[in-house]
Amino acid sequence: MRTYLDFEKPIAELEGRIADLRQMDGEAGVNVDEEIEKLQSKADTMLADSYSKLSRWQKVQVARHASRPHFSDYVSQLVDDFTPLAGDRAFGEDSAILGGPARLRGHSIMLIGHEKGADTASRVAHNFGMARPEGYRKAMRLMDMAERFNLPVVTLVDTSGAYPGRGAEERGQAEAIASCTEKCLGLSSPLISVVVGEGGSGGAVALAAGNRVLMLEHSVYSVISPEGCASILWKDAAGKGDNKAPDAAEAMRISAQDLLELGVVDSIIPEPVGGAHRDARLTIERLGDAVESSLRELEQLSPEELKRQRREKFLAIGRVGLT
Repeated sequence: MRTYLDFEKPIAELEGRIADLRQMDGEAGVNVDEEIEKLQSKADTMLADSYSKLSRWQKVQVARHASRPHFSDYVSQLVDDFTPLAGDRAFGEDSAILGGPARLRGHSIMLIGHEKGADTASRVAHNFGMARPEGYRKAMRLMDMAERFNLPVVTLVDTSGAYPGRGAEERGQAEAIASCTEKCLGLSSPLISVVVGEGGSGGAVALAAGNRVLMLEHSVYSVISPEGCASILWKDAAGKGDNKAPDAAEAMRISAQDLLELGVVDSIIPEPVGGAHRDARLTIERLGDAVESSLRELEQLSPEELKRQRREKFLAIGRVGLT
């Protein structure tokens, strides 16, 4: 059953009527094909119109959609011979970050990414994609392995942020994030990062300091969630007072289009009309095309050139438009 967002309610009503008519079709000689065609055309137009002018807060809702493709979907539909590797060799396993060697369209890669989970049980098991220190240390271990075997690294970013629990802080959450970010910046292998849903705070940056940073069209990337920003700036706690999160989303300019303009990301991967959750297969295929193209470009560079390009890229952020 399809899940609709708040701004999709008019579309939901139309598609509901279409479903009812399809059930009636053929009953007692009733032919409703013409009416279905008219309603479907209207629904398609409304969907395209809605998604062509999403607000930044609406993009946050789309990026968080429960049916949006997750890491496990990319593994099953994009790569072959994925071998998951577990543990940080220091404390334990973290299920919010998964990774291992794989083959993407003939390219041997190290694939690492956040996994949020697709239902209640899997979301709890993967801690909603919020990694603890051992998750980032596992990612560093896999990056070390990629360097040893000369494998490009591809990361899929989808987290609201690193887990802020007491245990995580006691085990060095901030140090693990900083070290993982440093590892990305100093990696001698090509590093391609794709924000596929939410890219939240240092928990996202730790896997996204790549030679190429790509974003799906309706994904978001920010230093803090809109709710967190609203809570700090306007003391807007959930369920109390006015909801300032939409205002925060607008002020922070968190959309893929904003970040491309600001020079934070390198390119945007188009999503199907209605978002990635409406056609996961096509979304994954387009992401594969973009990653493959980046791989072909970066494999021509030496380790020194890769490090220099990455360093210059991130030092240039914030200088766009300055003279």
